[in-house]
Amino acid sequence: MAEQFDLDDPPELEARYNIAPGQSVVTIRTDSAGAPRRIERFRWGLLPPWAEDAGIGLRMINARSESVALKPAFRSAFRRRRCLVPADGFYEWGGAVGSLKQPYLFTRPDRGLFAFAGLFDVWHVGAEDEVRSSTIVTTEANRVLAGIHDRMPVILHPRDYANWLDPANDDIDALQSLLVPSPEAWLERQTVGLRVNSTRNDDPECIAPAPPQPRQGELL
Repeated sequence: MAEQFDLDDPPELEARYNIAPGQSVVTIRTDSAGAPRRIERFRWGLLPPWAEDAGIGLRMINARSESVALKPAFRSAFRRRRCLVPADGFYEWGGAVGSLKQPYLFTRPDRGLFAFAGLFDVWHVGAEDEVRSSTIVTTEANRVLAGIHDRMPVILHPRDYANWLDPANDDIDALQSLLVPSPEAWLERQTVGLRVNSTRNDDPECIAPAPPQPRQGELL
């Protein structure tokens, strides 16, 4: 984490294997260009300052790149409150196994870290309490995800981290140009088991490869 994201003193972080909307996610942000980057935890599901209740955040876990600069829920955060959401994998679902959707795990071929383009905001509850929340920007799927889903998270190139994080960067066109599908070579797909379909499960078994399915005429 320190090497990939230029962090001076990253805290100890527990491993997570199945993060659900409404739960805490690790993010990276900075107050200004050149200032130290730091890790903060935000609730996944953006709550804009004008939200009437916290439930709206569960409908704001993603922000579409095509409209992020225009939609009232995201445009202010897009201009001033951008963050990185570090990960080493993400899930998407397609097809079915009986009545359940089949999960797939997407990782780098070398299983290294990457970062999603994220936004954050602060929602105040009364005079003192506040909820700090975030969302992940999505774009059209590349060919690795094609056939599974038509959208994917925006994965930023490390050379673009500084420009994305700089809150003084208000070049909307330049920021928008970063929100594109990642090259196919950045990701590979693996079929995993159904354990990840329950948010109660958060352990290494969630990313274990699914057992092979028997072909027609074969027995397990």
